[in-house]
Amino acid sequence: MNSKAEWKPSETAIVVVDMWNDHHCKSAAQRVVEMAPHMNKVLEAARRRGILIVHAPSNCMDYYKEATARKRAQAAPLAKTDIKFQWNYFNPDREGPLSEKLECAGCSCDLPEPCGPDKRVWTSQIVTLKIDDKDAISDNGQEVYNLLSEEDIKNVIVMGVHTNRCVLGRPFGIRQMVYLGKNVVLCRDLTDSYHRDPGAHFSGLNAIIGHVERYWCPTITSDSITGEGSFAFAAEQAESK
Repeated sequence: MNSKAEWKPSETAIVVVDMWNDHHCKSAAQRVVEMAPHMNKVLEAARRRGILIVHAPSNCMDYYKEATARKRAQAAPLAKTDIKFQWNYFNPDREGPLSEKLECAGCSCDLPEPCGPDKRVWTSQIVTLKIDDKDAISDNGQEVYNLLSEEDIKNVIVMGVHTNRCVLGRPFGIRQMVYLGKNVVLCRDLTDSYHRDPGAHFSGLNAIIGHVERYWCPTITSDSITGEGSFAFAAEQAESK
């Protein structure tokens, strides 16, 4: 079902989830590299309109400790809420199940075996995404909520990776924002999943996006921000032919 809503830029934020500069899964890292140039254009368009951009590359705050955008997030006054900030796991009281292979994290490469050990290799957000001094940087749910409250943000657009894991589960992700009572949408063409399903990655990604739409929030495509074309992975276009 399609519907139309208009959000005031001054009441809207974009949260960019875990668009890291590397990943232990090679195909996951490659898709971030492929997606990032289009995402940066979207962020530039949103910034020009006055939308708040929150960059949320988890586990990378030391890298940004002197950045103006990081200090902005830290300086926002405390906003109190009864909602706990935590990793938000699958909620059986609210959502139907995904298949196990889609719900669990796993190497996304089209190989018989996973491409490498599961370890943290990222150090920052991918540099393709430019960070302006007017933006904010945080991987802390309370800090992000402080920013949203300070700016009277009612609407949140979530983009980044990975849909079935961090985009849904982080304390600044979709589930958390829904619990906090925000109007939330997922930018469906600027996300990717991290699940083990060789040969069928994009059908799995679309199933995960459908799950989000059914149980959590609507989705948009980036052309609704830029007025230009939306993004698609080259391999996804080839798979659909």
